[in-house]
Formats: sequence, structure tokens, C-alpha cells
Amino acid sequence: MILQLYLSRRWLRQLAIVGGAFLAILFLIDLVEQIRRFGDEGIGLGGTAALAALNIAGSYYSIMPLIVLLAGIALFLAMSRSSEMVAIRASGRSGLRAVMAPAITAALFGAAAVAVLNPVVAGTEKRYDAAVARIGSEGQQTVSLGEGGLWLRQGLPPLPAGTAPAEGRIARAAGGQVVIRASRASPDATTLYNPTFIIFSPDLGPTHRIEAEAARLEPGAWQLTGVKEWPLDVANPEAAAQALPTLRLPTELTAARIRDGFGSPAAVPIWQLPEFIAGLESAGFSALRHQVWFQMELSLPFLMAAMILIAAAFTMRPVRGRRVSLLVLGAFAAGLGLFFLRNLAQVLGETGQVPPVMAAFAPPTAAALLALALLLRLEEG
Repeated sequence: MILQLYLSRRWLRQLAIVGGAFLAILFLIDLVEQIRRFGDEGIGLGGTAALAALNIAGSYYSIMPLIVLLAGIALFLAMSRSSEMVAIRASGRSGLRAVMAPAITAALFGAAAVAVLNPVVAGTEKRYDAAVARIGSEGQQTVSLGEGGLWLRQGLPPLPAGTAPAEGRIARAAGGQVVIRASRASPDATTLYNPTFIIFSPDLGPTHRIEAEAARLEPGAWQLTGVKEWPLDVANPEAAAQALPTLRLPTELTAARIRDGFGSPAAVPIWQLPEFIAGLESAGFSALRHQVWFQMELSLPFLMAAMILIAAAFTMRPVRGRRVSLLVLGAFAAGLGLFFLRNLAQVLGETGQVPPVMAAFAPPTAAALLALALLLRLEEG
């Protein structure tokens, strides 16, 4: 037990050193990028540093498996050079059992990262997007999910000349905002079912309420069917309401923009992700991308452990001369290959070609088994 604790502490020390170095490098690179992007906005060095700190959280979280790999390589390489591994084996202890201590520690570190760092990264991404929106008026939120269904917000561009009388009454609200609520939507985000449109004039506030049986998104406009329209700027809106078979409402939204409005799955904390997936599915959207991301996060501890096994398979042996660099390069290449294979599996899962669970767990499982086979071969030797 003392040996396992010793190896775990050694690996955690290496992880702190490698992780701190990567964090400093990422921060400096992103600080330069934020200065280049917002240097003319008058937010100062402190403001750009805060933006860089918020922005690097997601990048750092995504490369943590590689940091774990490099920490494992550094640990086993140092132990091989100091002949500690030879002493461990000479004492009658299995080298494979010695590897299990840092591997289990890495898995626990991965579980802690998913439980704690994942929500932190989600929060920093939202704060960064909000800060950028305040500075440059970019990235305005247009889509959200709630218990009542799907909500959208859009601007109301001017209506073209020669519009129908019913549309002409809405034209005076051009330049305002439209809030849209729908019970659900089609998976491609081109049709809303039972939508309600509230039109806000820039000067008069809410001016119209429109309900429809369905609203289909066409280039430049919503095509509403089964419409009832209430003017809200009169004394009795119900008395002035009228039913229309169709109504065309201009919009600058596109189906891709609506789908992208949900943002990256990484922007949703993992504790809220199951509820968010259920909301997407109840609204009629495909939640496959979020399901794959959820499984990817659950498999992260296994990926961390696999990285340690890969590092051990290449560097947990007596090494001298030029062979050291070859083994280190081989360990890093194998870990990098696993990292990109996992990303490829994620893409395949998001496109529906493989199940989400297989996309998440198959790459680290296969890599761990191959690394264990190499370690067992070393033990037999």
C-alpha cells in the first residue's frame, strides 16, 4: 500500500508540473489573441487577461488526456533512469501492479474533472460569450429551451413593398423584436408547431400577438398557416382580432442558425445535460450530438487510465542512449493516436454511424487492452 501511495504522489507531482506549464503556455497564447481581437475596444490589459482566462478553460479541459499522458511518461521515464522500477521488481513486486496505482489515480482524477471541472468550463464559456457580446455586440442568444417548449428571439426586418394588408399592419414594427414560443419543432428546425409570435415595436412595446397552427421557415420569412392575429395597441384586442389562412412574417433566421443557437454541448454542465437532452427531444430536435458528448464525458476516467497504461507500456523499462527518445516518441505518438481516434469516434457517433456508448468507450477500452498486452509481454520477459 505504501508503494502505491508513493507512485500516486509521484504521478500527481508530475501532473502538476506538466499541467502548470501547459496552462501558462495556453494563457499567453490566448492573451495575445485577445489583445489582437479587442485591443481597440478600450478594455485594457486586465480586461483582455480576464477574457483569456475565461477562454482557455475549454481548451485546457480538452487537452487534459494528453497532459495525463505526458505526466505518465515523465514518471515512468524518471523511475527507469533511477532504476526504481528494477528495485521494485527485485523486491518481488509485479511491475503491472505498480502501474495500476497511477492508472487508478488518473481515473479518479478524470472522474473529479468530469464532476467539478466540466461545470466550471461550461460556466466560463457562457461568461466568455456574454463578455464578448457586451464588447462587440456579437453572439446574441436566439434560441433557448424551457419547460413550456422552444423559445426564439429575432429582429423584425422591414417588409417588402406591396405586402398584403394584414402584413402591412405589422410593417410599422419593423426594426423591433419578435419573441417566438412553440410547443415543439421539426428535427431540421424548419417547422414550428403551435407557435406564438409576440411582436415588439421599438417605440410602442408589444404591438401584435400572432398564433398559428404551424410556421414553416422559408428563405427570409416564416410562412404561417391557420393564423389568428391580435393587435395589442388597441382598447379591445379580442374585438379587433382576425383569423387568416396564411401570414408571411419576415425573418433573418435560418435553420442552421436555430440549431447552432443551442450552442456546444460543452456549454451545458454535465449534471444538467440529461435534462437538457430530454428538453431537446421533447421539443422535437435531435439530441444525438449531446448524447454523444454525455457519453464522452462519462468515459473520460477510462481514457485517463488508458493514457497511463500507454505511457507505461513504452517507458517502464530500462532505457539508455538513443532508445530513450524513440520510446518517448512512440508513447506520445500512441497517446496522440488514441486522442484523435476518440475524436473520430465522436464524429461518427454524432453522425449516427455508431452508437454513442460505443463511440465513447470503444477507443479507450481497445487502447487499454493493447497496452496491457504489451505490459504483460514485458512481465514475461
